[in-house]
Amino acid sequence: MSFKCGLVGMPNVGKSSIFNLLTKQSISAENYPFCTIDPNNAFVEVPDARLKELAEINKSKKVVNAAIEFVDIAGLIKGASEGEGLGNEFLSHIMKTDVIAHVVRFFQDDDVIHVNGSPDPLSDFRDINLELILSDITLTQKYLNNLKKSKRPIKNKNELINDIEQLLEHLSNEKPAREFSYTENLSGLTDLKLLTNKPMFVIANIDENIKDIENFTADNEVEMVVPINALIEQEIASLSTEEQQIFLQDLGMSETALERIIKTGYDLLDLKTFFTSGEKESRAWAAKKTYNASECSGIIHSDIEKGFIRAETISYDEYIKFGGEQGSKNNGVWRQEGKDYLVQEGDVIYFRFNI
Repeated sequence: MSFKCGLVGMPNVGKSSIFNLLTKQSISAENYPFCTIDPNNAFVEVPDARLKELAEINKSKKVVNAAIEFVDIAGLIKGASEGEGLGNEFLSHIMKTDVIAHVVRFFQDDDVIHVNGSPDPLSDFRDINLELILSDITLTQKYLNNLKKSKRPIKNKNELINDIEQLLEHLSNEKPAREFSYTENLSGLTDLKLLTNKPMFVIANIDENIKDIENFTADNEVEMVVPINALIEQEIASLSTEEQQIFLQDLGMSETALERIIKTGYDLLDLKTFFTSGEKESRAWAAKKTYNASECSGIIHSDIEKGFIRAETISYDEYIKFGGEQGSKNNGVWRQEGKDYLVQEGDVIYFRFNI
C-alpha cells in the first residue's frame, strides 16, 4: 500500500520546485502561470533506518522501502470551480489523490510573479479552499437532484436526502466536508467523493525573512502546517546522508523536508509500518492502523490473505535485540497470532498461508 500526495496551490507558489526537491527530479518550473498542465508523478521511497538493521541481520539480498507517490498538480486560481484557468481538469486530478498538500507561498520575490499581484498567505489559502468547496457543492447538488428523481428502491431514502441537504448547507457556509459530522447513511455512500473530505495539510513555502507564519498557523481555518525553506532544503538534498545529519543539527532541525512531509501524510491517513525480512529481501509495508494480520497479509498478495493460516510476529525492537528469528524464538518472544491480531507499528511478520 502506497499513498498518493497531491501538491496543490496557486500558480508560482513553488509547487514544482518543491516537487523537484522531494523527488530529486528536474521538471519544468518556469516563472509563469500554468507551466504545469498535466500532473507530474513520481514514486519516492519512504526513509526508514530500521530496514538497514533488518537487512544486516538477515544478510538480505534486497531492501525495499515503502513508497509515497507525489503528484504535482497545476496551479489553481479563483474561479477554477467554474472552469477558470484550467480548473476543471485540475480538480479531477486532485480527486485521484489520497491526501492534499496545499502549498502556500510566504516568500517574497519581485522576480516571481503572483496571480493576485503579491502574496497574501491566508487569502491565497482561503481562495483555493473555497474553489474546492464550490466544486463539492456542484457535485453534491447534482447527486441530490439525481437521488430525488431516482425511481430505484433506496434504503432510508428520505433520511439520506435530509443528510445530504444538511451537508450542502455545511458546504454553503464555506466549510470543508471533512469538518462535517457524517451520518451512517452518508458514510455508506461510495459514489459521493468530495475533494474537501480528503485530509489536507499545508506546506508553507518560506524564506529567511518569514514573519507571517505565526499569524497564519494561529488561524483556526488552517490545517496542519509544514514549513519548508526550499532554498535551504535544496542545499541539504545535495549532501550525503552523513553530511545532511550534521547540517540539520547545525540548523536545529532533526528531519529533512521529505521526512516531515511523509510523517505528516502518514499521520493524516492513519498509517503504520510493518516489516517482512529474510535472506531474499527486507521490506517495509504501509498499512492502515486499523488493519489486522489478515488484512496486512492482503497488502503483500491477495492469495496470502485468502489462504491465511497465522502470523508469526515480533516487535522490531525485540527482533533486533535478540538478533533475528532464531534468537527471538530461543528467548520466547516469537509469537503466533491469528487473523484478527491488530498489527502494531514496527512488527516484523512472517505470514503462514496455504493456497
